[in-house]
Amino acid sequence: MLILAVDTATPAVTAGLVELEPAQPGSNAPRITTITAKVTVDARAHNEVLTPQILACLAESGCSRADIGAVVAGVGPGPFTGLRVGMATAAAFGDALGLPVYGVCSLDAIAADTESYLRESADPIELLVVTDARRREVYWARYRAIAGSRVLERAEGPEVSKPADLDQAAATLIAGSASHVDYFDLPVLPVETPSPAGLVRCAAADILAGAVPAPLVPLYLRRPDAVEKNYAQVGR
Repeated sequence: MLILAVDTATPAVTAGLVELEPAQPGSNAPRITTITAKVTVDARAHNEVLTPQILACLAESGCSRADIGAVVAGVGPGPFTGLRVGMATAAAFGDALGLPVYGVCSLDAIAADTESYLRESADPIELLVVTDARRREVYWARYRAIAGSRVLERAEGPEVSKPADLDQAAATLIAGSASHVDYFDLPVLPVETPSPAGLVRCAAADILAGAVPAPLVPLYLRRPDAVEKNYAQVGR
């Protein structure tokens, strides 16, 4: 099944087409293949470049809109303006084509992309994922893999806080925003933003089962900057 995946929860505007197939005999994991992907890193260009990126992916792959079987969208956490662009675009494509639209936590998608870098270990693995929340804060979540496994499950979060207030606790690795992982004294895995394959991996079980997707709910975690400014002006 061909899946359209989009994410605008970070400064990276991401779109891609991913082929999703059920697990092969002898494997527990579905087969996920990226057909084509487009990424533009520009926190102010979400609205301008996302739809053209989707159309470029379709053109490069030789696929048509009718070939898409489902849509996956990152639902954050992320800044209000950028995040709503990706979710609204995904919802519009789903509505126009009569397709199910699955929302996944963008931090989960980053964690999913790190699994290829993990080695099976006799000790538990705990991954901390952080992205830019602006105002000198980070969005974060913790993930754990049990001993002898590379499959991560979210153990805490998502939340938003200042890096100094975030307890590293038992974290053994970190991934996410390149300008924020250095706040933490942890080995860094080279995954900064959600990829189309990571997004699809998070929704794969529901897609393959034909589950009815839950309504898209953005993970803002706090009021938008514009609202904060308005409150500040009223208080003057």
